[in-house]
Amino acid sequence: MSLCVVGDFAWDVLIRTNNEVLKGGDSFGEVLLHPGGSAANVAVWARRCGIDTHFIGKIGRDRLGDLAREDLEREGVIHHFIQTDAHLTGSVAVFVDQTGERSMVSGRGADFFLLPQELPKSVINRADYLHLTAWSFFTDPPRTAARFAAEIARASNKLISFDPASFQMIEQMGVATFWSYIKDLGIKVFLPNYEEGRVLTNLLEPADIAAALATQLTDATIILKLDADGALVHHNGMQTVIAPATNNLVDATGAGDSFAGAYLAHFAKHANVVEAAQFATRIAAWVIEHIGARPGSDATLGRVIAAN
Repeated sequence: MSLCVVGDFAWDVLIRTNNEVLKGGDSFGEVLLHPGGSAANVAVWARRCGIDTHFIGKIGRDRLGDLAREDLEREGVIHHFIQTDAHLTGSVAVFVDQTGERSMVSGRGADFFLLPQELPKSVINRADYLHLTAWSFFTDPPRTAARFAAEIARASNKLISFDPASFQMIEQMGVATFWSYIKDLGIKVFLPNYEEGRVLTNLLEPADIAAALATQLTDATIILKLDADGALVHHNGMQTVIAPATNNLVDATGAGDSFAGAYLAHFAKHANVVEAAQFATRIAAWVIEHIGARPGSDATLGRVIAAN
């Protein structure tokens, strides 16, 4: 089995403080540069968890673009980068507060300018799964390219998974507009977090949110990520609560991406939605106990992945 991920590669400028930052004030903390981008993070975690993974995205012809290629090669992800002189490789400012919660400001780098004619169709056709994130849908480009990727995958009955990415961006776009861009994609796995589910349904209870999302995407498995409360799987009309694996939040950056990559890797191997969600919860739990979206592996993570 193989996975193709289409979307953003960006560098995270991670800023972490141990105290509240006051307006006009100064503070010590950590300022780190990490590889990121929601789609690229999913690709890396899927590969780490054992599935052959291809990544399609756009980067600048600059040093950060060179480093992006080196990063995915080091991770074992087969990349199909489109390079441009017109835009710089993407970057994102990630602010992590003293509680571990994160806020992001995304620049509009090369990843936002992917065009349909630039997609390597054969790569999408050869893969068994296609993953997309809503960061490819909030503006156009790259929306048309992402929709074209889904069209290619749907024509040969690939499994398409989708992460809605940002409750704030969905609110700014408008819920009805957002649905109009994604309901016809043929999504089979939908991976919102609680806030995204709440915004998309205007409901508060996780069980109600998952059921309402299932009525919008009638052929999809809904996996509602609930952070410290684990996850909720809605599949074939039945709901299963997935218990949390940790409550030790250090940095929430990339938790949802690691969940998606781990889920797809496990499902590709075992075809069991509940067991895949349980495995993904354990991977995401390890991630939030470390700094950054893709922390280096340790013995604990190795044991979790080995159990896949």
